[in-house]
Amino acid sequence: MAKKNYDDLSTNIVANVGGEGNVSSLFHCATRLRFKVKDKDKVDKEALMRISGVITVIEAGGQIQVVIGNQVGEVYDTIIKNTGIKADENNEEVKTEEKKNLVSSFMETISGIFAPILGAMCGAGMLKGILILCTTMNWLNAESGTYMILYAAADGVFNFLPVFLAYTAAKKFKADQFVSVGIAAALVYPAMTAAFSAGTALSFMGIPVTLVSYTSSVIPIIISVYVLSKLEIVLKKILPDVIKNFMKPLLSFAIMVPATYLLIGPVADTAGKVLASGYTGLVAFNPAVSGFVIGLIWPAVVMFGLHWGFAPIVFNNIAQYGRDTMFTITGPNNMAQAGATLGVFLKTKNKELKSLSGSAAISAVLAGITEPAIYGITLKYKRPFYIGAFFSGVAGAIVAVSGASAPTLLSTSILTLPGYIGKGFVGFLIACAIAYFGSAIVTYFFGYKDSKLEDK
Repeated sequence: MAKKNYDDLSTNIVANVGGEGNVSSLFHCATRLRFKVKDKDKVDKEALMRISGVITVIEAGGQIQVVIGNQVGEVYDTIIKNTGIKADENNEEVKTEEKKNLVSSFMETISGIFAPILGAMCGAGMLKGILILCTTMNWLNAESGTYMILYAAADGVFNFLPVFLAYTAAKKFKADQFVSVGIAAALVYPAMTAAFSAGTALSFMGIPVTLVSYTSSVIPIIISVYVLSKLEIVLKKILPDVIKNFMKPLLSFAIMVPATYLLIGPVADTAGKVLASGYTGLVAFNPAVSGFVIGLIWPAVVMFGLHWGFAPIVFNNIAQYGRDTMFTITGPNNMAQAGATLGVFLKTKNKELKSLSGSAAISAVLAGITEPAIYGITLKYKRPFYIGAFFSGVAGAIVAVSGASAPTLLSTSILTLPGYIGKGFVGFLIACAIAYFGSAIVTYFFGYKDSKLEDK
């Protein structure tokens, strides 16, 4: 899409979500514009879906999600540039006409915290996978300066993940962003990390400090920033204006850092361990069945845009065990949807559909971005989606039985496969191959006919 088309596209999108006056916040993930609107009745979903350049529109997680595809960043930038909509900011005066349920609110919150940093995390994860491949094949010495610098680039995001999450959580909870980052920095401060690693006994005013590692952690800092947002409301009310500018951050640091080390952190860490052990126990109870069910339902989870709501489980698994299996089990779904889309590409004689399905299949298999494949092809023609979901389930069962895992967050694609090197890697490759080729073959023979175009 040429850049000159973004103005018209962005104008039409904003107009059909009710105008910029109806938008209370906007951000984007890898493929979607995520609008939070004041009045959903003003949103014309049918008109949005008729706009050239819009793949589909979903209402989920308390948001109106407009699926654009790989050009979402350019469209987002154009909207921010040409309208009065503020980037990733919420209007405190907004009153929605319907109350969101607990699940919807939770998913919206998690999405708002994680979505802004997904690009950095996926890029760092891919670099880590490349380094694993290079050292495994003896192309690069793990003791060399080159490796150390590149590994620092790859691992830095995850090692200091609480700092990144502090910033995005502060924006979501309307807390002071730099105080939040300061609290996170205190949690991963080298001297404290070294003391915990060495098992050094510490106390604060005579109260023993529980030894917890906060590097790569997720839950403690999110809870801490939420509590900070409430504390700041109180401090704003009780502090005189003349001293508020410096006393509020002073008291915030003095209260929240010890509170996090003494109470919030240990409690959140315990909750994280329970969550991790619960998930691990569920999968271990019957790996084949668990893997099949997770893989089978994952396309629907992606379809509703709820997949990043599970990111805390992934990062919690990594923090507790050093590796994650959940997104490894769901990883072959990318290949399954790519394969089903490839089946449509090979079967159709319609030039427009062949072009669309070809680009969507490439995006899914090379970049791990499945939304264009799901919304543009497989879900539209139904059978390819169901076939992809079935093979995603089969592949998920194989991955779960093999015990494959990843040391970081990865969106499965050809380029990220090296990141899964380790226990169960061969099983993971077999699962991806079955998902891809199985979906392609079955879709080609049984899942699609050009006669379906007449009904679309």
